[in-house]
Amino acid sequence: MSTSNVDVNQNKNMKTEDILCPLADNEEFDFSKLLEKPRLLNIERQRSLDDRSLSELATDLNSSRIFEPLDYICSPVGRRSGFNTPRSQTGFDPHPMVAEAWEALRRSLVYFRGQPVGTIAALDNSEENLNYDQVFVRDFVPSGLAFLMNGKPEIVKNFILKTLRLQSWEKKIDRFQLGEGVMPASFKVLHDPVRNNETLIADFGESAIGRVAPVDSGFWWIILLRAYTKSTGDTSLAELPECQKGMRLILSLCLSEGFDTFPTLLCADGCCMIDRRMGVYGYPIEIQALFFMALRCALLLLKQDDEGKEFMERIVKRLHALSYHMRSYFWLDLKQLNDIYRFKTEEYSHTALNKFNVMPDSLPEWIFDFMPVHGGYFIGNVSPARMDFRWFCLGNCISILSSLATPEQSTAIMDLIGSRWEELVGEMPLKVCYPAIETHEWRIITGCDPKNTRWSYHNGGSWPVLLWLLTAACVKTGRPQIAKRAIEIAETRLLKDHWPEYYDGKLGRYIGKQSRKAQTWSIAGYLVAKMMLEDPSHLGMVAIEEDKQMKPLLRRSNSWTL
Repeated sequence: MSTSNVDVNQNKNMKTEDILCPLADNEEFDFSKLLEKPRLLNIERQRSLDDRSLSELATDLNSSRIFEPLDYICSPVGRRSGFNTPRSQTGFDPHPMVAEAWEALRRSLVYFRGQPVGTIAALDNSEENLNYDQVFVRDFVPSGLAFLMNGKPEIVKNFILKTLRLQSWEKKIDRFQLGEGVMPASFKVLHDPVRNNETLIADFGESAIGRVAPVDSGFWWIILLRAYTKSTGDTSLAELPECQKGMRLILSLCLSEGFDTFPTLLCADGCCMIDRRMGVYGYPIEIQALFFMALRCALLLLKQDDEGKEFMERIVKRLHALSYHMRSYFWLDLKQLNDIYRFKTEEYSHTALNKFNVMPDSLPEWIFDFMPVHGGYFIGNVSPARMDFRWFCLGNCISILSSLATPEQSTAIMDLIGSRWEELVGEMPLKVCYPAIETHEWRIITGCDPKNTRWSYHNGGSWPVLLWLLTAACVKTGRPQIAKRAIEIAETRLLKDHWPEYYDGKLGRYIGKQSRKAQTWSIAGYLVAKMMLEDPSHLGMVAIEEDKQMKPLLRRSNSWTL
């Protein structure tokens, strides 16, 4: 396979002929820009674009004044990332397993013509490869962040450019052609020993279980591009015409007009990290939070040429609508839960309180005990006559990092995690969702999926990769002690258990029944969490501060601040 030691070594002698199509208009771009040194900004005296409100930005777009793209605090390698966060006070010594983790991460590198272009999903040779020998876009994000934090940005740059080329490929499933902006779920390096060359094979969903295109891949790509720019201060990569076009193609898919009455994105089951049938079809929180984050990142990355300004105007409008919708209708705390419990149905007017006609009898029994007095979270899904009250970790953490959650809501989410530690963290962080679905509900929702049985895999399984997201959210909300506690729990077992993909059981006590060992994003997630806790300035790569002009006036409970 492409990731074997033999292939990696042979890459040094590969022919240089390029199987891929060249980047569009490649000859017209001055690649000397890639050599320019990053421009350092004065953190104390200059205002970052991250801090600018959308209202101010909209005013700028309609005026003759032009500001430089990416005019925000950069974080060259080896320097603070610029996010306004105090340094860690935890002061713990490096754990012995950190060195082991770095060695495992380096072994996972995938090479294409002698250049590292990503990390393999898992190096577990005890199981059939399936697609674990591929480079997944979402899986590479924690690996990319780890390399950026460790001063190895070239790997991330190679990955960004290679996946950008794959985006330009024709994408068909049976006789249907996918949208031009769709990013691959994964790709694989194939070595031809006879011709002594290598080619890339991409999967856009045509080989995936369920044949679902990855909605999240494009969002993660934009987020990683912004992290690279923030970390290195190198704006030239994002300013490449090809990167600008790639972003616009992704945004065109998401901002297109149709029959939607909501600003959220309508998705199929299996379109994100939860890549099997788990009842997340509709408007899943993971996609909405990533969508919001990607829009905010794109706003910082797009150039102010004619095409860029048009997209920026559309982004500003969508962000206002999306933030209001999510904060109003996806948010749940004790007061809102009580309101839903007392909802009237069949209301027909603009003044209806129960706008989605949710039946109070559909409230699950567990939610009444799960909801603490002080705390709240964004529920899993909201659509006509349906609310999915399950807790989804990734969506809520991204909501904090992107500032989709207000500061009060961010605090409430952390309060919930602290109050429900046994349920959400237990003996191995971190539950991908809570609670598990079981019995008749499991049969109906999953189709009797043997991999998603109760408290296993995506059905309430515990995923160590989520450590980095929890840690970032903890640092942003000033709760590093929560992250430190979770990391210490993980350190008792992760290395000893050979870095499993996920754990099973209500407390996460057992290695998953189909869990791969040497799972790369479990390794990278741990490293990113450790480095971010030790140096909170790294948070600037993955977090954006709140835009106060976007905050709606919610007539909701403020119980989380009591």
